[in-house]
Amino acid sequence: MIDILRDIGVIARSLDSIANIEFKELKLTKGQYLYLVKIQENPGIIPDKLSEMIKVDRTTASRAIQKLEANGYIEKRSDPVNKKIKRLFTTQKGDESADVIVRENEYSNGVALTGLTDEEIKLFSQFLTTIKQNVEEDWDFVKKGNKRIY
Repeated sequence: MIDILRDIGVIARSLDSIANIEFKELKLTKGQYLYLVKIQENPGIIPDKLSEMIKVDRTTASRAIQKLEANGYIEKRSDPVNKKIKRLFTTQKGDESADVIVRENEYSNGVALTGLTDEEIKLFSQFLTTIKQNVEEDWDFVKKGNKRIY
């Protein structure tokens, strides 16, 4: 069997390592850049929805959110209806940094897809979408306390 997931893991770790080095000057580390971009793309998102979207537990998301807030990238605002709910928004600093991150992502996509035709890229994207959906279903199953049978 071809172990595609190992290759995907190598790609993900390589890109994460590059990003951590390149975003060091922004004081964004350990994947915080992903949170920042997701908040910019989803203004007013609540932390639980963000953690679900990124596929991390609430504690991990909470730590990243706290660091982003402490460094002035995002702000929490109370929901106008339910004051207990805190919604997340990027600040001007966060928006400027997110724009850099998006440009880096576009560059990395270009590098990664070099040598593929438009049709191959489209097909590959469809395959990845299916793989992502399969893994997300498994993730949801396990996060709900279930055990997979190998």
